Amino acid sequence: MVRDPFRDDDPPALQNILDALDDPDCRAIITELEAPMTASELSDAADVPLSTTYRKLDLLTEASLLTEQTEIRSDGQHTTRYDIDFEEVRIALDEAHSFDVGIARPERSPDEQLAAMWSEVRKET
Repeated sequence: MVRDPFRDDDPPALQNILDALDDPDCRAIITELEAPMTASELSDAADVPLSTTYRKLDLLTEASLLTEQTEIRSDGQHTTRYDIDFEEVRIALDEAHSFDVGIARPERSPDEQLAAMWSEVRKET
């Protein structure tokens, strides 16, 4: 499940974030993401089997910690690239003693916003 690029005010479930950050393979993937990478590139860089990498990427995107973008190629072989989509994760206790989660996200350029929208449209078709 990929985060809706137009609903930044809707935070992911606390448990999804905790599950992703508690997973050593997920942390290894995040550590390797200095620039957008494919699942195969991440698998090699993080030394995680490709089938496991796909499961971890799903976990990280459900937690809204990664974005998924489709790279359109003229040969028709489109590629999905993953990138970090947070600068900071905050977990706090509110007045009612409930946990509150917040994610600080980097600013997106208009090109990045369009690419995110296109990725969402491609998934719907």
